Amino acid sequence: MAADATFPKRTTRRGMYILPSLFTAGNIAAGYYAVMEAIRGSAYHDPSAFDRSALAIVFAILFDGLDGRIARLTNTQSSFGRELDSLADVITFGVAPSLLAYLWGVRQIVPSNFPIVEQRVMHIGLVICFLFLICGACRLARFNVSIDPQPRNPGRPDRKYFVGMPIPAGAGVLAAVVHFESGSPIYNMWMSMLWLALIAFTGFLMVSSWRFWSGKEIDMNARKPARLLVLLVVLAAIVYVQSEHALIVLALGYLVSGVLARVAYSWQGRGEARA
Repeated sequence: MAADATFPKRTTRRGMYILPSLFTAGNIAAGYYAVMEAIRGSAYHDPSAFDRSALAIVFAILFDGLDGRIARLTNTQSSFGRELDSLADVITFGVAPSLLAYLWGVRQIVPSNFPIVEQRVMHIGLVICFLFLICGACRLARFNVSIDPQPRNPGRPDRKYFVGMPIPAGAGVLAAVVHFESGSPIYNMWMSMLWLALIAFTGFLMVSSWRFWSGKEIDMNARKPARLLVLLVVLAAIVYVQSEHALIVLALGYLVSGVLARVAYSWQGRGEARA
């Protein structure tokens, strides 16, 4: 009789482990869809396909944030879940944005009076987009093996900060720019070079030791979560109504926050050296 009483509890417990993995599967599905739409946009010269690819990456960021929080809330963290999440991130936030970045911002360049330069930009674009993927993969590997990473930024390091820009944020920067342009690709060679500079800089931030806010101190189980809930609802409404402007402000704002923190640290170090 005692064994029968404990059986339902064990079944429910095992089932709870599937819940975070379902969100991770949604992450992978969004990444796969982003890859397919990026290829479709390039093959059929369809800006709306590029836009859908970018939005799929944005939705994947939401899935990626939820699977970890749900695992912690339900106490269902597992080694399998962590490995699956890392593999999903490589696909969705590494392969998909690097492919989208190349097909949207480099592959669509129209012929000009500088054919040799165009070919060089094409080749360099392949390398930089690949390096973005490598930087993202290295960022994930470092995060998985790090026990107590120390950021080279002002302030005391703790769980509120990431060391280096997280790969979802890096992918979000590229996706936000594409969505801001409504998927309309870059045709100008010089604009493509600026685009590649942004990709390269974002990749560098991912493997840097600069500090970025993690958001882990946000506690939905707080005794008075009403203010936080209202803030999240307002933010979601703004993103829904003005997604093009809201997403690029959030993405670039997050990128700039890490840069400003690094600059502040450099100034602080110079001041201490002079003293």
